[in-house]
Amino acid sequence: MPLTLRPLHPLFVAEATGVDLRQPLPPGIAEEIHRAMDQYAVLVFPGQALDDDQQMDFGRQLGTLEPTRGTVDAHKHRLKHQEMNDISNLDTDGKLLAADDRRRMFALGNRLWHSDSSFKPTPAMYSMLHARVIPPEGGETEFADMRAAWDALPDKAKAKLKDLVAWHSLIYSRAQLGFDEYTPEEKKAFAPVPQRMVRRHPGSGRVSIYLSSHIGRVEGMPVPEGMAMIRDLTEFATQREFVHSHRWTQNDLVVWDNRCTLHRARPFEDSTYPRDMRRVTLQDVAPTLEQAAA
Repeated sequence: MPLTLRPLHPLFVAEATGVDLRQPLPPGIAEEIHRAMDQYAVLVFPGQALDDDQQMDFGRQLGTLEPTRGTVDAHKHRLKHQEMNDISNLDTDGKLLAADDRRRMFALGNRLWHSDSSFKPTPAMYSMLHARVIPPEGGETEFADMRAAWDALPDKAKAKLKDLVAWHSLIYSRAQLGFDEYTPEEKKAFAPVPQRMVRRHPGSGRVSIYLSSHIGRVEGMPVPEGMAMIRDLTEFATQREFVHSHRWTQNDLVVWDNRCTLHRARPFEDSTYPRDMRRVTLQDVAPTLEQAAA
């Protein structure tokens, strides 16, 4: 069957069917998926009963896997593959994390609007999140189209933003929630990195704002002034007209392009219900400052 796309939002996001991701992709399908991502930025593949190996293999067919994960207590990893991100509320023995577990406290930062791995020198291209176990309610993921947000900005704001550089770190995003418990090794791993604030997408040619809760300062601006600007810009860019909310069904695989979208997790009763989500993340080709300016 050919890849079939059904738009789910007026601006972006499509449901993708007609391909079994448990099997190697047929000739030409990887290129079709890339073209669809260039257009829609978020693809929902329903009914994909993947295991970890199959999810990893699918990722490799589309790009280069990120070799490291951004988390605290990284040695407490319950999954088979070190590169696979455990986006769950489960301990290494499969039990619910304790309410005061620092991994749970740290993971609450996923409720902030962010772009995956913007805190790494070379940030993420695609994220691929697979739903293994979902709670009976809550736990949706919201996505915001940063291309549409850029298009809607006044020309004066575009001119102000287009050459700016922001510094990103997990320490900055978690500080918004009062989390500051890091080991010396984690502080070193989470050292701030610079990223362009405006990017031109290489596939579509469209310009987008590159935002994230991981931003802690804007180069050349006093910190309070720069962060006030980031807060205003994030509020503008996540207006409801730019946002799609995905309500998860078991075995959904959702792929999004971190170069031109923001996303955030929504709350659920994590002290009562398990939520087992597993993410494979593809690395971009180079740091944003080494890519062509918008």
